[in-house]
Amino acid sequence: MQKSLKFAARSALALAAAATMASGALAQEKFTYMTNWFAQAEHGGFYQALADGSYKAAGLDVTIRMGGPQVNIVQIMAAGQAECVMGYDTQTMKLREQGINAVTVAASFQKDPQVLIGHPDVVKKMEDLKDKTLLISSAGMTTYWPWLKAKYGFADSQVKPYTFNIQPFIADKNVVQQGYLSSEPYAIETAAKFKPTTLLLSDHGWPPYSTTIVCMEKTVKERPKAVAAFVKASMEGWKKYLTGNPAAANALIKKDNPNMTDDKIAVGIALLKSTGMVFGGDAATMGVGIMTDARMKATYDMMVANKLLDPKVDLKATYTTQFVKDLKVLP
Repeated sequence: MQKSLKFAARSALALAAAATMASGALAQEKFTYMTNWFAQAEHGGFYQALADGSYKAAGLDVTIRMGGPQVNIVQIMAAGQAECVMGYDTQTMKLREQGINAVTVAASFQKDPQVLIGHPDVVKKMEDLKDKTLLISSAGMTTYWPWLKAKYGFADSQVKPYTFNIQPFIADKNVVQQGYLSSEPYAIETAAKFKPTTLLLSDHGWPPYSTTIVCMEKTVKERPKAVAAFVKASMEGWKKYLTGNPAAANALIKKDNPNMTDDKIAVGIALLKSTGMVFGGDAATMGVGIMTDARMKATYDMMVANKLLDPKVDLKATYTTQFVKDLKVLP
């Protein structure tokens, strides 16, 4: 009886040890990524990688947290509460100017989805905006507006604040407003029953990448394997989201953002495809997420030329291509 008890105890200890080893082998490294807005199709690649287990397979326990109008995602990242955030080239360069050591490590979008929206019977091209009232947000005034002024000769006197309300635009044909490619144009079409003219800034020479992955320099240096795993799984997620079945990712998007509807998601996906947002530009041959020195320099030079950035900022410190240059996630 005593031998049996000893054997049982040893067996129990062996099983416990095996379970501990197994759980250790399967342990996932925690990794939080914060988006720049409420969940939507434009975040789909990240939700896809979460939904289909790609992050888990890469050894990561990923949490996606939504940003929003009152959420300072950079501050949260700098405080160590998120590994990386959804960023923007111009923002990361400005952060460096302010002494915040943020680094762009991948670019989901080869274009910026920022648009200007006009009434179809009075606005056909960018040059038609010279005599219009332009509704521009405070963020727009410190990013693309100086570039627009310099390129097209627009004047500050044309500008009024954009309050994220489409009604002033609908009510006045002389008004042009800013927007996000898949958001305001569709909202206007739905509410006003006409299809507005949509001018995508990136198609007119606006150079920044968008929907980027931005991390603190400390994270890049201390956890390069985790960052590499996150970037790879995310870019593969984008490919699967736009070429495969996005249903599981869309379910997570709607869970995080109950105001997101199937029709809005469908419009977002269609526009991501038709504009080459993810698969266009250099991504067509170099892979999803790619960034090039030439594009980064174009954005940097544009900002310096428009007095949006101190030329003392070291461009090379604001980004790294180490995680995307050999990734080759091709469309």
